[in-house]
Amino acid sequence: MIINDVCVIGGSGFVGRHVSHQLCARVHRVTIPTRDRERVKDDLIPLPTADVVTADVHDEQTLVRLMRGCGAVVNLVGVLHNGRRNQSFEQAHVELARKVVDACKRTGIRRLLHMSALNAAPNGPSAYLRSKGEAEKIVRESGLDWTIFRPSVIFGREDRFLNLFAKLQSLLPVILLASPKARFQPVYVEDVAAAIVESVARLDSFGQTYELAGPKAYTLRELVEYVGRVTGHRRPIVGLGPALSYLQAYAMELAPGRLMSRDNVKSMKVDSVSESALPFGVMPTALEAVAPTWLAERTPRDRYNLFRDRAQRQSNVPSGKQ
Repeated sequence: MIINDVCVIGGSGFVGRHVSHQLCARVHRVTIPTRDRERVKDDLIPLPTADVVTADVHDEQTLVRLMRGCGAVVNLVGVLHNGRRNQSFEQAHVELARKVVDACKRTGIRRLLHMSALNAAPNGPSAYLRSKGEAEKIVRESGLDWTIFRPSVIFGREDRFLNLFAKLQSLLPVILLASPKARFQPVYVEDVAAAIVESVARLDSFGQTYELAGPKAYTLRELVEYVGRVTGHRRPIVGLGPALSYLQAYAMELAPGRLMSRDNVKSMKVDSVSESALPFGVMPTALEAVAPTWLAERTPRDRYNLFRDRAQRQSNVPSGKQ
């Protein structure tokens, strides 16, 4: 199957930028709508086969105009907090999925790739997971040649997960951690993008749902401890029980930036892990193999601590096994 033109809804976001880069590397012509073209002028606009367009993807006529002439559509839009950027879960996940499906039908596009989340279900424990589950249902019942991707938490240089904990540990003397026993299987953003891009023209991916997870599962406490070690900002971690986790999340909902919400705590009631291998032979990248390349860049002292820790570990390896 040959597809030349791809419209990437959410192409200027964290995952979308990596998907757009990989599509262009394969010489696809890529249409990337964005709210703020200036924000991506150094990253996406220079791509030789990309057309970055200022557009509101929630407007149905705009969607039709953006998608006309394309052979495939990738929908990566998602929000982690209800009401973020004036979008509710219903608007960002459910209503947009319905509009994208409708625009595909109006423009004659058969191929649709859709980003969901592990544990998405209409009866999920959180509004986030329920909205993702409802969106999946819309896609599956669309009659299109769809593929759904369900990642665990995604990490990468620009993520708001590992970097958030790095920032908090650089600022706070103690970390009060909600849901410390919640389990995740972080997956590298480049691996997620590779799976999506590889599937665009693969007939064997039609009607398939792929779970995307990294090679290892961690508790949230283990991830925070790891970030502290790598950055050189180790802090005592006080794990909070269910009641205090909700109380902390409620307080964070009121704070600028909304780092966490009660709905996030509800999502963490179910482990975000999977036993499925990444599709199409994509080899999962270990968090420890790449995360230090950006987490340890924060200050010269941090880099020194990283090199010192590595030297200490190597000196403890028996002779002949280094």
